[in-house]
Amino acid sequence: MEKKLFAEFPEITKNDWIIQVMKDLKGKSFGDTLVWHSYDNFDIQPYYSKEDLIYLPIEAIQAAQKNKKTGSWQNRPSVKFINEKETNSLIISYLQLGADAINIDFLGIDLQQVDFIKLLNTIKLSESPIFFTTLQANELLAKLTKFIHYFPKGGVKADFIADSLVKTSSEDNMLTWENTKKIIEQTEQFTDFQVLSVSSHVFHNAGANGVQELAFLVAAAVENIDKLTALGLAPEQIIAKIEFSVSVGTNYFFEIAKLRALRYLWSKVLESYNCLSLLNDCQIHCQTSSFYDSKLSPYTNMLRATTEAMSAVMGGCDALTVLAYDSVMGEQNSELGERIARNVSILMREEAHLDKIIDPSAGSYYIENLTYQLSTEAWTLFQKVDSLGGITAAFEKGFIKEEINQSYAEKVKNLQSGKVMVGVNKFRLEPENELLSIENLNNTSIFLQNRRLSKVYE
Repeated sequence: MEKKLFAEFPEITKNDWIIQVMKDLKGKSFGDTLVWHSYDNFDIQPYYSKEDLIYLPIEAIQAAQKNKKTGSWQNRPSVKFINEKETNSLIISYLQLGADAINIDFLGIDLQQVDFIKLLNTIKLSESPIFFTTLQANELLAKLTKFIHYFPKGGVKADFIADSLVKTSSEDNMLTWENTKKIIEQTEQFTDFQVLSVSSHVFHNAGANGVQELAFLVAAAVENIDKLTALGLAPEQIIAKIEFSVSVGTNYFFEIAKLRALRYLWSKVLESYNCLSLLNDCQIHCQTSSFYDSKLSPYTNMLRATTEAMSAVMGGCDALTVLAYDSVMGEQNSELGERIARNVSILMREEAHLDKIIDPSAGSYYIENLTYQLSTEAWTLFQKVDSLGGITAAFEKGFIKEEINQSYAEKVKNLQSGKVMVGVNKFRLEPENELLSIENLNNTSIFLQNRRLSKVYE
């Protein structure tokens, strides 16, 4: 008969553990001493056990993570368009040095003036996925179809809704729901070419917490589906073309849970459209956060980006962009910064072997609980947004900005009250100028602000 390990020890329940801890605290409050109150207003317990999973929809949560066919991810650095020759050289170099795909940032560039034959010289889009960030999606496709005669991989990173919430560019957004419909129809045969980017970056960089990011991201995706189905497209046509693009912050376990919660929430949305079978098409691109980057001690940004990248991978991202540590400086990224950013993915894959398993966090008592808490709170907030008429209507009524401003103010308050941010309010190079004051939360602009938390101390 097989002997059970540790059979000589009595089974201890979580309640037994709590009783013993209460004795050891000698009258101190369990909640005040050991329970952590997070940014998202969650009470995080000091200890979780299998008993904490009993009442969770654990099978549904884990099933939503299994749409990935592999534990690996796309290493997708971003390249700012300079000119055709130089950008072409950078793309080829990055692909040779470990990148699996490339994003070309065309924001502020007139695509009419770009020679795509020179830009993509020797690059086969059927083998190397190329993503194009531009507000001129129709013009891009017109350019590409002139010389693409095979099935391209990659996509257009055009987020109609996100652009309408920030308006940071003087460039006109040439997207409308009508021509977005045309783009989907034109690329329907290209199964590996996404043209609907639904991103959380505008919310994250304005100061949103994890619950808000999830709720507003899902609300934006739903609005895309509803607007485009009203124009005659089937939900299946739209959903197959969506790629989520998510900012990943510094709260390691919360960010893992945030991505897992997104897949679970998306499964609930797809079920409501009778499209649950399309969960296998769910693509999540992650980008490390610029919101938490420091200008005073930029090398600390490398450490933050590494933990953020690990959260993205452990949370199950399909593609990952790691920002260079010096991207916050507002100048051209250094070759060192780009190389280190690119190599973070390579290290996690080739040396840490984090690509060997799908959903490595499954079964973690803590992360499963976080996943459920985040998804539950996000779903409640999503329903609130929906009751206001959707993401655009809620934004126009001031609800989105007010919610995010409250979250941002709370983060600043915590930082000013002693929460340590390395290289920002402690262990840093002192600035030559006086400290800046907190941004005016009563800014009369209706649009979301692109912020950095550390700017308060720079």
